[in-house]
Amino acid sequence: MPTYEYRCRSCGSTFDVNRPMSASSDPAQCPEGHDDTVKLLSMAGLGGSGSAGAPAGGGGGCCGGGCCG
Repeated sequence: MPTYEYRCRSCGSTFDVNRPMSASSDPAQCPEGHDDTVKLLSMAGLGGSGSAGAPAGGGGGCCGGGCCG
């Protein structure tokens, strides 16, 4: 089950919520009980193999890997 990160606009705390992808856009209540929260963009798991072994100055792909002329 994916973990989504949220920030409370009322108290500024950041917290995680485990929920199915089908509920990813449902509102989340802060652990302090506030309802004014926003889901944060997380890049975890989107980079494939991660940064280990990645070339310096580029993240791979056509434009980041130096294959474009």
